[in-house]
Amino acid sequence: MFENVSLVIWLAASAGGIIILRSAVNRLYEELRIWRLGGHARKIWPWNPFGLYFTYAITSHALRDENLKFMHNCCQSDTQANSRQSNTFEWRMGGERFIMTSDKENIKAILATQFNDYGKRQKFRKGWGRLLGLGIFASDGERWHDARHRLRPLFTRQRIADLACFERHVQNMLPMLGQGRVMDMKDLFNRLFLDITVDFTFGRRLDTLSSKNGDFFETFQRILHTQSLIERAGPFNFAIPRKQLHNDISIVESVLEPSIQEALAIPEDVLKNLDSKDNSLSFVQQCAALTRDPKFLRDEMLGVLIAGRDPTANTLSWCLYELARNPAVTKELRKIIEETVGLDRKPTLEEVKGIKMVSHILQETLRLYPVLPSNVRAALSHTTLPRRGGAKGDSPVGVPAGTTVYYSTQLLPFPPPDEFAPSRWGAWTPEPWTYIPFNGGPRICVGQTFALTEMVYVLVRLFQRYRSLELVGTKPDERVGGWWRVDDEASVVEKLVGRTVRMASEVTLSPKHPVNVRFVE
Repeated sequence: MFENVSLVIWLAASAGGIIILRSAVNRLYEELRIWRLGGHARKIWPWNPFGLYFTYAITSHALRDENLKFMHNCCQSDTQANSRQSNTFEWRMGGERFIMTSDKENIKAILATQFNDYGKRQKFRKGWGRLLGLGIFASDGERWHDARHRLRPLFTRQRIADLACFERHVQNMLPMLGQGRVMDMKDLFNRLFLDITVDFTFGRRLDTLSSKNGDFFETFQRILHTQSLIERAGPFNFAIPRKQLHNDISIVESVLEPSIQEALAIPEDVLKNLDSKDNSLSFVQQCAALTRDPKFLRDEMLGVLIAGRDPTANTLSWCLYELARNPAVTKELRKIIEETVGLDRKPTLEEVKGIKMVSHILQETLRLYPVLPSNVRAALSHTTLPRRGGAKGDSPVGVPAGTTVYYSTQLLPFPPPDEFAPSRWGAWTPEPWTYIPFNGGPRICVGQTFALTEMVYVLVRLFQRYRSLELVGTKPDERVGGWWRVDDEASVVEKLVGRTVRMASEVTLSPKHPVNVRFVE
């Protein structure tokens, strides 16, 4: 008996030793690859065992909606004692190496010049697969190229120029804002753009603005919240419960599936013979003319649904927050709208796009509040980031295949953040790769023209009807402590956070609390 016990102990110890040895050998090979390719980026907390402290720190900051503060502090750490540039750094968590960069040349490499070296990674597809499947937002290589090739023609100028879909839902919202009511514009915009996106994509009327489908709205919110938790948890995301997530995705699928089946029920030759400019066809019907694969339609349409709501809803929430704090800008906007299109009629696409000030207001909003404050890729082969590696930070960063690389657009350098000045865009042009609100390179957002058209149209219609607005009970984030400084001087990021309401970064960047606004007719 004792011999058997001893044998079990010996086998267990041997297995443990083999695992440790294999891990050490793999780590050694990884180190050799890193130095052959270039070198390490600056290491954050190299004494951090198994990444446990980093995991605790990033999670606790995320729960307090302080993601930007955390990444800012990582950039600031050791700056006084270390002459290296600090906008690219790395850490280990759960035995894996991760890199974060806000260096414009590194971001350019990830998105453009070394595009084929970086992709969405298998881990991303594992975390998001139940929701996005193999759609354009989760795929790489030929699958991604094929999806983009099929989807791009569907965002035609003729289809976007048909403003009837926008107008239907804007007219549902505008009366809600009258009579001095205080309304949460964050909530209203989330509902408005969910309604518009479902109408445009599936040809269905959800009417969440009128609360007829409030359950669907809440389900959609829960899905995005849970997915953000899974993404943040990294290698420890197995601890995130998924039962409710899977149930919620099934609910969304059950609502949208009839539209997909109706589109597939139309004979392929009939769809192909229809005018591609026929705006009576829904997006999914036009897509069904290109493929009869129900899985492709399901994956792509869900991706469009997610991308079609949050970026526009959050950007306009931030936009109204800034306009309410800058009444002179709002007054000038109203004056230009009145002079250009008047206050009583529905404007044309050419008219709304011709109002440069509206575009400048949106550009300034996206400068301060990028839709995706950070994004992620994985190295598909052994590669590099061109800058911030090696002992002095003057070498490439070695990036072996499989390494996860995050890039932050919110930490990119920008003009003084303590002012909202749309007029700067009349004469100022950002440096290349410092302003990428819709990403860049081959993966630049295929629907950016559609999103900008939505936002421009909604802003014009709002300020045709209302001449001004004021914030009610919405105050800047007053949590001032915990910032790491160089020479005791507040950075531009600290100044931005100090003048802004609490920022929540889940899938996209949004105000944490309601943006309560009162409009004046």
